[in-house]
Amino acid sequence: MTDNEALYLLPHLVSLTLSTSIFVYVWSKRPAKGATAFALYMLGQALWMAGIIFELNSQTLRGKLFWESSQWAAATLLIVTLPVFAVQYAEFELKHPRRLFNLSLILPSIFLIFLIVEPSLHLIFVNPYLTTDAPLLDLKYSFSALVYGYAAYAYLIHLWGLYILIRRLASLHGLYQAQVTLIVIGFFIHLIGTFILLMDARVFSQNDITPFTFAVGDFTLLLGLFRFRIFDVLPVARDKVFEAMVEPVVIVDNKNLIVDINISMLDLLGMLSSDVVGKPARQVFQDFPIPIKQHLQTAYARAEASFEIGGRDVHYEMTVWPMRDAHKNIIGRIFISHDITALKELEHELRKLNVELEDRVHARTRELAEAYDTTLEGWARALELRDKETEGHTRRVTSLTLKIASAMGICGDELEQVRRGAILHDIGKMGIADKILLKPGKLTREERETMQNHPETAYKLLSPIPFLSKALDIPYCHHEKWNGTGYPRGLKGEEIPLAARIFAAVDVWDAIKSDRPYKKAWSQKKAVEYFVEQSGKHFDPHVVNVFLEMLEKGAI
Repeated sequence: MTDNEALYLLPHLVSLTLSTSIFVYVWSKRPAKGATAFALYMLGQALWMAGIIFELNSQTLRGKLFWESSQWAAATLLIVTLPVFAVQYAEFELKHPRRLFNLSLILPSIFLIFLIVEPSLHLIFVNPYLTTDAPLLDLKYSFSALVYGYAAYAYLIHLWGLYILIRRLASLHGLYQAQVTLIVIGFFIHLIGTFILLMDARVFSQNDITPFTFAVGDFTLLLGLFRFRIFDVLPVARDKVFEAMVEPVVIVDNKNLIVDINISMLDLLGMLSSDVVGKPARQVFQDFPIPIKQHLQTAYARAEASFEIGGRDVHYEMTVWPMRDAHKNIIGRIFISHDITALKELEHELRKLNVELEDRVHARTRELAEAYDTTLEGWARALELRDKETEGHTRRVTSLTLKIASAMGICGDELEQVRRGAILHDIGKMGIADKILLKPGKLTREERETMQNHPETAYKLLSPIPFLSKALDIPYCHHEKWNGTGYPRGLKGEEIPLAARIFAAVDVWDAIKSDRPYKKAWSQKKAVEYFVEQSGKHFDPHVVNVFLEMLEKGAI
């Protein structure tokens, strides 16, 4: 083979290599939609180019006619596979796809039969002869009417496939548009090459332009395969997604006419698409439980609805979104309804469980509180048994303290803490020796100082217990005085907690109104006079006023 012959064959070999490489690569992507048809298209192109190469190297007219027939057979594979790829890749809806595919095989099959019987009938290659115009022997013949007819059919089929792909561009974005654009360009370049060959036009020194057009088209397809990941990232038809959505969806235009609706919404309506598309949404959804009718003029909205289906409560959440044109103007609205029944049932069960847990916690809290209170009362009772002179004192002062505290607006948990503090007011005396606590005579200065330590003892005893932290005011501060002369801290006026101020008055009242071995109970008149005299000194004046007012009314 001479250098001229090798150079003449080079474009054919490059084109064959590209076609074969694309076939092998795409064949490995067969699970992707359209990949098998695309691979077979590239196989047909590779076989076509291989037929050209073998024909050019053949030295006899008979051999060249055989390889020319193989090229037409390979071209038949392109005619069959391109529309199949276009339909599959673009997800183009056909009513009877299998029947149409079988029909599309009729003319190619007939043409293949003519190719087989061509040596005896001469219906395709008319007046064949060899020429030496090129570096290699070249086959020439006239195209018959059968060839032109079949070529016209092939171009129509190819153009229909390209139309399907171009039409798909309108519903795609970004990456997918680039994919389809490169596929269309690649196939169109292939088509142009075959058309130039059919017209017997000469480009450059080549009699056959198809190696160049096939190579350029293949480079375009390779760019799509590797740069834009054709068959790796595939577009999905929006109409298929729309129909596959479980959520009921309806789309209306600016006149509130229904322009689209999916199967899920039709099932809820119990209608066919022909019954609702083009109809006013207000009319179609007049009695519909999901509030679509109420939001036909709303740009954005979210609403819930519940209704009964088959004896079961069903809950839906409806979302309204605007659809806008390229100028951001609203051209319609999309209503999406999401079944939230399972969520609502779960929420109901959670609320029920929370109520049960709260009830159990409250019950347990009450049990603990009662246990604490029993313990507190036990402590107070133990103190009274130790100091028989004050028997009943704790019960009386607790009752009277709660009455006055309530009259002064203390309530709820705060009143409960007052009750606990009153019960424990002398708990610090547990740390005082019997010889001091039960001493019948007058206490010495040292003994009095020891006795006055019992509020501090109460604080140290109770402060580590969180449950009693809010009840510390009375045990710790009930010996403080309004004028600041009390103990243990010498608090003055409103520095003294209110509960302690109330209890201080009650504690003194019970002490002077009770008989003791060393003194008789005071008369009520004398006691009242003492309280009036100590108002602003020992006692909070406001507490004294409330106390005496209640006393006058017989409330205590």
